[in-house]
Amino acid sequence: MRKLHQKALLTAGCMMAMPLSASAQDMVALLLPENVNPRWEQQDAAAFVARMKEIAPDVSVEVFNANNDSSVQQRQAEQALTQGAKVLVVTPIDGDSSAIIADLAAEEGVPTIAYDRMINSANTKFWVQADMFATGAAQAQHVVDNTADGDTLVMLKGSPTDPNAAVIADGQMSVLQPLFDSGARKLGYENWTPGWDPAIARRSMDQALTQLNNDVQGVVSSNDGNAGAAIEAMEEQGMAGTVPVSGLDCTVQAQQLMLLGKQTQCGWRPLHEMGGAAAEVAVRLMNDQDYSDLATATVTNGVGATVNFVPVDSYSAVGAEGVAYVIENDPSVSRDMVCQGEAAKTDFCAD
Repeated sequence: MRKLHQKALLTAGCMMAMPLSASAQDMVALLLPENVNPRWEQQDAAAFVARMKEIAPDVSVEVFNANNDSSVQQRQAEQALTQGAKVLVVTPIDGDSSAIIADLAAEEGVPTIAYDRMINSANTKFWVQADMFATGAAQAQHVVDNTADGDTLVMLKGSPTDPNAAVIADGQMSVLQPLFDSGARKLGYENWTPGWDPAIARRSMDQALTQLNNDVQGVVSSNDGNAGAAIEAMEEQGMAGTVPVSGLDCTVQAQQLMLLGKQTQCGWRPLHEMGGAAAEVAVRLMNDQDYSDLATATVTNGVGATVNFVPVDSYSAVGAEGVAYVIENDPSVSRDMVCQGEAAKTDFCAD
């Protein structure tokens, strides 16, 4: 076999990736949804590329970023297929419209792995993800545990086109709906956040505070970007640090806010394991090898197709103890990274 180099190109827009020559090595394509959330490039893509380099150094990796534009993501997929991609690993912007990506790939005999978010196509072969229903339930339970009977809650949900956002919301409501029905908690305001854009979440939280005259005792936020936006809005009202706020991803900023007592929970997933698992599956598919030890279950997607499921764990991080757990278990985060700015003055960082 020819000795070839590992390559990873991060592509913003649809036609910026360097073309491969006809004699180039086998290639897999990783299609990211956006760069609003730093995790996609800094954690998921980095882990995927690193694991590919370890287990398949002769395979080239092309990394694309569609910047929250579904049409751009489709064109990037077409470009990858034209370049000869043997596997597509896709985090869809829209789980429904992105079905065309898996369908186009299948026409070329190329399998599609849905990474993090499900693609609702009969041609989706694998899904790599944690239990997002349980994650949403844990977020809601945390806020419930830190509020009292009759308290008013705000729900800042995720992007309406992201299949995960609906599953997270369903998990949240599995805890909250009985309490709303009984009056033990009140739903004061809820809104979706297109593109998971923190600027939109900030407007939603501003509206909630205005409509409710600041009578808010808990914020059930579906991710850290929404949580940070809610905290900024409450900061202006002198409320930050007095209201429990949930999140997801445990970004460095979220962990700093947790140490400061302003964000109180975040759901953590081992993104390095998720990225690595996707790479393992991609290589097995390229080599026509057995993958039953990786895909230990199946799920049914939105069009009724059976999809091989590669599960990963999750953890509900709360307070300084949760921050310590994430730092210990997440290779992309260090104590020095978290203990910056205001957070450096906390007892956690001073010890």
